[in-house]
Order: sequence, then C-alpha cells, then structure tokens
Amino acid sequence: MATNPPTGDNARKGAVRRRSQTFNPVTKQFVKRDAETGRFLDVKEDGKPFKGVRKERKPRPS
Repeated sequence: MATNPPTGDNARKGAVRRRSQTFNPVTKQFVKRDAETGRFLDVKEDGKPFKGVRKERKPRPS
C-alpha cells in the first residue's frame, strides 16, 4: 500500500545506490566503498555498520 511520506524530514527511503560496505578485520571497522570506482569513501569508527548500505559478500573459494 502506498503512503504519502511526510515532507521536510530529510529521511531517505530505501537503500543507498552505488555504495557497498565491507568489514576490515584489522581495524575492526566498517568501510564504505563506491561500487563504480571501488574507491573507499568513509570509515565508521564506532564499529557498527552503515545504515542503508548493502554489505559486500565474501568471494566463494573456487
């Protein structure tokens, strides 16, 4: 069912596009990455994952 969202609340609906996050086990922090270029954008310093950003899957061993 569709809803009329409140205006002016600066809330994003849905996931962040063209971004992913991965966990760095050395620093124990999450790192946000640009999916197009692969550049690292930001580091979350509290140890919790970014909200609304998809997590990268570990590659399967072949």
